[in-house]
Amino acid sequence: MSDSIFKKAASGILRSPKATIGAIVCLFLLLAALIGPWLVPQDPYDLAVLDIFDAKMKPGEESQAGFTFWLGSDTQGRDMLSAMVYGLRTSLAVGVLAGLCALLVGTTLGLAAAYFGGRVDALIMRAVDLMLGFPTILVALMLLAMLGQGVWKVILALILVQWAMFARAVRSAALVEKGKDYIEAANMLGLSKPRILFGHLLPNCLSPLIVIGTLQVANAISAEATLSFLGIGLPITQPSLGLLIANGYQVVMSGQYWMSVYPGLLLLALVFSINIVGDRLREVFNPRLGER
Repeated sequence: MSDSIFKKAASGILRSPKATIGAIVCLFLLLAALIGPWLVPQDPYDLAVLDIFDAKMKPGEESQAGFTFWLGSDTQGRDMLSAMVYGLRTSLAVGVLAGLCALLVGTTLGLAAAYFGGRVDALIMRAVDLMLGFPTILVALMLLAMLGQGVWKVILALILVQWAMFARAVRSAALVEKGKDYIEAANMLGLSKPRILFGHLLPNCLSPLIVIGTLQVANAISAEATLSFLGIGLPITQPSLGLLIANGYQVVMSGQYWMSVYPGLLLLALVFSINIVGDRLREVFNPRLGER
């Protein structure tokens, strides 16, 4: 069942030129994040290799060390191309880890709410309604104001604001599957509840999870960038695209546009391509929209 779902998702993406381009961009940026740090000319957060005389170099100018700043340098003399690759790596890691952990928490609670019903369902869904009743950024800001800065603290805050979306979607799908014959047969055979939930019920609820999981990764990346831009997300020792945009924003009006514009364009390409793929998956798995 799960294999056919993933094959359907892949074939649906390949039948859409726009989604295919989005998937290619996603894969390229993922590859750049994985191997890019070994290809760029500088570790932008190694203070020993930075030279203050390289600060605010325009794109195409040469550094004191002899390599070219193809995208310019920032106010600390960091190569913007190198900083963007390292920032992309951090932003993707935060977005993917937060999305996966929120998926695990939300899926478990959503399945439990649908299967057990009664007070368990009421308690979980009231918590879901409470979390979805507040703006994501506002809740994340409040949490980070208490927790402080740091990669794992940002991931924890994003998990706490995203799990409810997964729980609601999984519960809706599981309620449909719960009344089918194969679940009744599993109960009659005396299978354990975890085996029924994760071995039989979950595989038939994967369609909405694939769609929401893709979109929530993009939302997590955007949220992390927003929090870092506001100065409450990641510290300066752990680069992200949002932090690079924030650093360049201070001098963008003085003509040094490359410090903020280039990281902003990279963030836009990353989030936009993921959203295109997610929208295509929604069309593929939603029978009301019809498969095109």
